[in-house]
Amino acid sequence: MSQAEQNVPLSGQAAVNNQRDSVKEVAVTAGVKHRQVHKFGGSSLADPVCYRRVAAIVEQQGDGSELIVVSAAGKTTNRLIQLVELAEAGDEAAGEALNALRAYQQGLIDGLLEGELHQSLTAQLNGDLGRLGQTLEGRFDRFERNGLLAFGEVWSARLLAALLTSRGEPAIWLDARSFLRAEDGALVKVDEALSSELLKARLAEHDGRIVVTGFIAADMEGRSLLLGRNGSDYSASLLALLADGESTTIWSDVAGVYSADPRRVKEARLLERLSLAEANELARLGSSVLHSRTLQPVADSRQRLTLRCSYNPDEGCTHILRRAPRSNGARIVSSVDQIALIELKVLAQGDFDQAVKTIEAHLARHRLSPLTLQRQPDRRVLRLAYTLEVAVGAYDLLRDFQLQGNFTGLIQKEGYSLVALVGAGVTDNAEQCHRFYQLLSDQPQEFVQVARDGLSLVAVLRQVVLEPLLIALHSALFSRPTRVGLVLFGKGNIGSQWLALYGREQARLERELNVALTLYGVFNSQGGLLDEEGLDPIKVQKHFEPSPLIWPELLTQLEQHSFDSLIALDLTASETVSRYYPDFAQLGCHIIAANKFAGAAESEFYQRIKQACRDHQVQWRYNATVGAGLPIQSSIQMLRQSGDPVQGVSGIFSGTLSWLFQQYDGSRPFSELVDAAWQQGLTEPDPREDLSGQDVRRKLLILAREAGFELDSADIELENLVPHALRPLSVEGFMDKLGELDGPIQSAFEGARRVGKVLRYVARIERGGKARVGLEALEPHHPFANLLPCDNVFAIESDNYRTNPLVIQGPGAGREVTAGAIQYDLWQICAAL
Repeated sequence: MSQAEQNVPLSGQAAVNNQRDSVKEVAVTAGVKHRQVHKFGGSSLADPVCYRRVAAIVEQQGDGSELIVVSAAGKTTNRLIQLVELAEAGDEAAGEALNALRAYQQGLIDGLLEGELHQSLTAQLNGDLGRLGQTLEGRFDRFERNGLLAFGEVWSARLLAALLTSRGEPAIWLDARSFLRAEDGALVKVDEALSSELLKARLAEHDGRIVVTGFIAADMEGRSLLLGRNGSDYSASLLALLADGESTTIWSDVAGVYSADPRRVKEARLLERLSLAEANELARLGSSVLHSRTLQPVADSRQRLTLRCSYNPDEGCTHILRRAPRSNGARIVSSVDQIALIELKVLAQGDFDQAVKTIEAHLARHRLSPLTLQRQPDRRVLRLAYTLEVAVGAYDLLRDFQLQGNFTGLIQKEGYSLVALVGAGVTDNAEQCHRFYQLLSDQPQEFVQVARDGLSLVAVLRQVVLEPLLIALHSALFSRPTRVGLVLFGKGNIGSQWLALYGREQARLERELNVALTLYGVFNSQGGLLDEEGLDPIKVQKHFEPSPLIWPELLTQLEQHSFDSLIALDLTASETVSRYYPDFAQLGCHIIAANKFAGAAESEFYQRIKQACRDHQVQWRYNATVGAGLPIQSSIQMLRQSGDPVQGVSGIFSGTLSWLFQQYDGSRPFSELVDAAWQQGLTEPDPREDLSGQDVRRKLLILAREAGFELDSADIELENLVPHALRPLSVEGFMDKLGELDGPIQSAFEGARRVGKVLRYVARIERGGKARVGLEALEPHHPFANLLPCDNVFAIESDNYRTNPLVIQGPGAGREVTAGAIQYDLWQICAAL
């Protein structure tokens, strides 16, 4: 090995040691921890701003044990290639190129580090550049050349580890050549078994955050090998395979896979989920976002693969799922601007079909399978389509293979383009096939190839400007309604009312929002049904024979749905259902809730739901949890989004308590009113659920959080109207002793009347976050004092509504208005889709 290669570090480098040895060599490990892998490409590390953005992502997304794979920063690899080529040609410009490379790398260090870390990395960079320059002055072989090109990844890993450490997030870095063993060849072949053993040995000493070099490996003699085009993406998914990682996230300058290239087709939409089979087909057809080699370790492991944008982490993402594709047509219009056709002629004396199989197998062994191909048995010609970059290697391989006498007349032609539709079942979708051929009829076609597995329909054209064709194809194919599956939990009072409303409103909603709605599932406390063909909202109320609900099985079934989007409607009062909201979000399933448990849950779980919804770009709407159909939450959101912070919320949030205290005038015992309300069905089956104030406290907590207050239930002072002695009794026992409510209520009423006020049960949060639910004495003309029976009233104070609060009053309960609020939330989500 050359001096340059001998000095390339083959071990990881540790973080600061008492702020003296900044980043020093260590051996690292995996242990038994199932790590996350994050990969950042060169564009994500182009300058100090990008590096800091990446560091922030790592801090937010990781748990301190993740593996981070990095490419060379910016155009560093291109700079190194240019430098090596200039040196090989003896060009004096090599010195200038080396100085430019030094300036760029030093600029990154200067912009990110200071003190001893800065001095340490500067010294290491100068040492590397000295060795690099020394090697370039002599003769070097291909392996030594690989070692020179590997410096870019080494510098990125070392710098990011130091930056994280300087921010109080300790990290070490690891050179992949210390564990990744591979066999040299046209396409480097990694020895996964040996590499896994070496990695686990390297990882046995450290379970913290590790930054790993992408793109590079070593042969059995320790010589540097390059993993080729997009090798860093492959390094990441391979690392997750070797370390038994649970997930790989590839961060780049795009959020994931779109229905077309968004730079060319403005209407292209981000695909939240893509099956592994569809992803592989897209990669095989030359996608710049996905690459076949990256996907192979995903197929061979349990890891989840996600594509995200480092420039805007909240923009959305694409999840690659290992499940079988269940779509029924194209999901993506893919294209490659410039491709080459390699044409060869099978000898007359040979069997054409057998010769073609032999050629295909030979190309596959060297991982040089074509994008698409055309067989012309009558002319005994085979035409193979490749990107320009790959065509060179394929042509050389075929030229050598030609000597074995299978074919003759090998020709490579350029000046072609490729357009494809990708999606499971596209070749069986008569409408899409018709539109594809129709729009191609005026184009200079060479041939159209139908994929055997039905995953793609590919056209090779003589080179044209593709944008008009791509826009026309996308518009023709994806103007169909968005297919939305609805899963209903709870078919009791509210659920049955919503089913009736949905049955009446479905056609209008579909027509006005261009969606196709399917009632995919209905569940109650006994179990439920799932049917992708759809359940009738009227029939399911009369004839319902549920199967047992087993949550893990249900979540697996929901993950495998074939709709464009899924919406779960939780119309229960079940805490169990609410605990699955993060799982719904992880599946990309939007949530509509009339259930208060999640919105009023402990802060940790509430924030977990919110974060899961942000991570997976799903909506969680719960207008029906407070005020039924009244626009309370939407008004709070409007104020905050308009820049008018909410300073307080108060009101009467219980229709039952509103009725009771409007009726109570001291002339008859309070207990008689409670009994009358119970008899009329105005209370819950157990009136203590109303009288305890717990439901009011949950509503206040939901609104307080919506307004931006960080509270837990325990932060809200609660006045429970049920005496302690009556709380543990059965409902019957409680009703027998209802008279024990009268004394405290009568006393509070008389106290209010003596000062000319009336008694009401009020919820209130004020500036500073002080919150209380309980009895208050109010002026007789106060907005809360005179309500219609069972009405709710809400007063919202903000900077602009400080002296004259925004007051919203109306029915705060009831099947019809609550079902209407749910339908409104459904409308809003469908409109966003």
